[in-house]
Amino acid sequence: MGLPASPLTYVSPEDYLEAERKAEHKHEYWNGDIRAMSGASFAHNQICMNLGAELHAQLKGKSCTVVGSDQRVQVLSETTFVYPDLTVVCGPREFQDQMKPDTLLNPTLLVEVLSASTKSNDRGDKFFLYRQIPSLRQYLLLDSQTIHAELHTRDELGRWILTETSDRNTILELDSIACRVPLTDVYASVEL
Repeated sequence: MGLPASPLTYVSPEDYLEAERKAEHKHEYWNGDIRAMSGASFAHNQICMNLGAELHAQLKGKSCTVVGSDQRVQVLSETTFVYPDLTVVCGPREFQDQMKPDTLLNPTLLVEVLSASTKSNDRGDKFFLYRQIPSLRQYLLLDSQTIHAELHTRDELGRWILTETSDRNTILELDSIACRVPLTDVYASVEL
């Protein structure tokens, strides 16, 4: 997860949020350190859009909402602010500041699409932090270079159970949001 930023480079959560709300480009905040977000590949964006469209259609009229990669999520009491590729929140939305509802506190499902440069962080440090969000029930990782899904589900005892597949015919069981998504639809028209 890395060490906290040194006192000379440390940025407070309040200063980060103030600057981020005015910024033209997104930045994540990791324990006092600000990290610029890079662009994504065409395949990455297709996978996000395919899954987002499937979830949007299935969640229509229900208490859950899917949002894209511009949704900031706060973890660990203001020590980390991140932008997952997709976020689903169910029930009432809780925000870091109700007057500025741009930083979500209670996601139900988080999705990251892996690239060569992000996969170790998404599987490691990010998942370590995500597991500490009390409302989070599932974390889905999708590879952008090959058909592969890793679905982490929190069971009733708080344990995280991994279901992993590279079978295009698998149905992703997103029980936390009562959705079933064929992996073939997630990767539809994606050139890998």
